[in-house]
Amino acid sequence: MHRVVITGLGPVSSIGIGADGFCHAVRAGKSGISRISSFDVSGFEHQMAGEVADFDAGKLITRLNVADWGRASLFAAAAARLAADDAGIQDFGDDAAVLMGTTSGEIPNVVAMTESWYLNGPATPDGTLAAQLPAGRLALAAAQEVGATGETMTFSAACAAANCAIGYAYDLVSSGEVPVAVAGGADAVSRFTHAAFNRLGALAKDTCRPFDRERDGMLTAEGGAALVLETLNGAIERGARIYAEVLGYAVSCDAYHPSAPEPKSIARTMDSALRRSGVTPDEVDYICAHGTGTRLNDRVEAQAIRSVYGETTPPVSSLKSMLGHTMGAASGFGSIACALAMSRGFIPPTINHRHSDPELDGIDPVAGTAREATVRVAQNNAFGFGGNNAIVLFGSAPCTS
Repeated sequence: MHRVVITGLGPVSSIGIGADGFCHAVRAGKSGISRISSFDVSGFEHQMAGEVADFDAGKLITRLNVADWGRASLFAAAAARLAADDAGIQDFGDDAAVLMGTTSGEIPNVVAMTESWYLNGPATPDGTLAAQLPAGRLALAAAQEVGATGETMTFSAACAAANCAIGYAYDLVSSGEVPVAVAGGADAVSRFTHAAFNRLGALAKDTCRPFDRERDGMLTAEGGAALVLETLNGAIERGARIYAEVLGYAVSCDAYHPSAPEPKSIARTMDSALRRSGVTPDEVDYICAHGTGTRLNDRVEAQAIRSVYGETTPPVSSLKSMLGHTMGAASGFGSIACALAMSRGFIPPTINHRHSDPELDGIDPVAGTAREATVRVAQNNAFGFGGNNAIVLFGSAPCTS
């Protein structure tokens, strides 16, 4: 088995684009939440989201024809391009895999086609929109952008999808199937997704407050996140900068409920991820939480963490307080944050946290501001509809001198 390290980061988010911009924003506790501008929200009670308002695919992508691809695919391709450049790899070739996760794929295209049928009556759909629709194109877009012609796959494990993609990339690289892989996730804000979570009663009025006593829900969001994974020996041979090591992961699907998480299943997945990574709970310095900000999710996640970690839990923070819920990209951003936390010595904050919740006693949410700290081992949680759970463990960069 090969040791697997992270050598490239590609975040495209509402708070920053590129590793340095994203790191600065996370460390500063920047909010990317604003009133939705990509569709008419006049009929919605809740109108806030985390849109990447300044996303200009043409300025980030070098190979794809932007007009041929949907917004989610362009997020995936731009994130992969940034990660590849960050890793110093310009052309991946036949032996590289590209794995992407998504919750809704090109759902804005479905909305546009449906609106056309509603307004104009049944007709042949717009050919360009239809051609961009298959969700499998997300990984294809990323692969074509970085010149990878090996295995490509798009994972649809709801909001655990990016961690599933990273876990599968870890398997491919550690087993020697490929020397390098690009993995992450992408999703785009859409009327469909916003309306669905609105009907579920899961949307916050204006602010996402994970683990806060007054939390009232999540905010939909978008973006793309990608990481370059390669063998430790390969990274050393080419003199690459190493952010962190991937220690292991675990996935499960309990099918307990269409939308509600299940604490025992999550705890079991945590146990498996720790055991497979060769890590004991007392060695974990930070947990990047799923942390949606809904009353149920945060209570269940806290319950699962306490059942595994006991009375002494490591600091637990939620990027969704800053980004909103980027769906299939969410755990990709969490993985990037873990890599940055370990390589640059800080723990990301949970912004908007004002009031401790007695139900979440024992959870340290890193309220308000980032914390300077040495992070040697970090855990990234991701839970998705349908009972999908995916947890990845990262370790600090190995000493290569």
